[in-house]
Amino acid sequence: MMKFAVIGHPLTQSLSAVMHNAMLKELNIDGVYELLDTEQEDLVTRVKQLKSQGYTGFNVTIPLKVPITLFLDEFDHLADLAGCANTVKINENHTLSGYNTDIYGFMTAIPSDIQANLKGKKVSILGTGGASRAAAIAFSQIGVREIEFFARNIINAQDMVNFLRNNFPSVTFNLKQMQSLRDLSDSKMLVNSTPVGMRGKAMGISPIEEDVLKTLPQDAAVYDIVYNPLKTQFIKLAQKNGYKTITGLDMFVYQGAKAFEIWTGKKAKPEVMKMAALEELAG
Repeated sequence: MMKFAVIGHPLTQSLSAVMHNAMLKELNIDGVYELLDTEQEDLVTRVKQLKSQGYTGFNVTIPLKVPITLFLDEFDHLADLAGCANTVKINENHTLSGYNTDIYGFMTAIPSDIQANLKGKKVSILGTGGASRAAAIAFSQIGVREIEFFARNIINAQDMVNFLRNNFPSVTFNLKQMQSLRDLSDSKMLVNSTPVGMRGKAMGISPIEEDVLKTLPQDAAVYDIVYNPLKTQFIKLAQKNGYKTITGLDMFVYQGAKAFEIWTGKKAKPEVMKMAALEELAG
């Protein structure tokens, strides 16, 4: 039997197991996907366990996406660029290969007409964690001209922005204090990459005020990487004001489908994974 898991903390709201187990069943693969709650101080023990107990691969979520890189024997190009991994394959010789499927998931979730509207334009990202880095790299590949980050702690975010500037010289990166956010009239997309609005973490709260959101141009899009609940307060406010919206569920499904293919070598069906996740969210 093949064994997979997700590690991170907290995992109470994670739909990874629901989604991957549905895909294993769909393809008649004898396997199981588990939630293994893991805090940062327990990462060494957890990695040893995954290697010794015959797991094929695992996903990595908050707060372990950067720390896991210390254990990896090799990286794919995107994990290397991002400096963080969310998918790990355990090879037969027990070495670990790291991948970043968040970048693929983030980009694939953006409809092609919206992607076309972003080329050569400016976008804004709330937050500067691992997810914002994946978003920034995806935007750089789409051909965005300028990315503005809004951070609670500018000092902590400085390294990431310098890293991006070095790797993507054709894109302008700006870093501003979250409290200074007043005007988004020159942004074609606003992304929430923070956990604000997540079930169990400030649910029902938007990371920015409605009057600030409304400064976005009418043809701009609003993207929330939070997927539980499906419609966050941030997405509700955007829809109320007539903006195109992208929920975190599509990013989540596409990154999961890519991870599944890396582990099993079999083509995943994103629509099956999305349906399983939607059923769980509705439940």
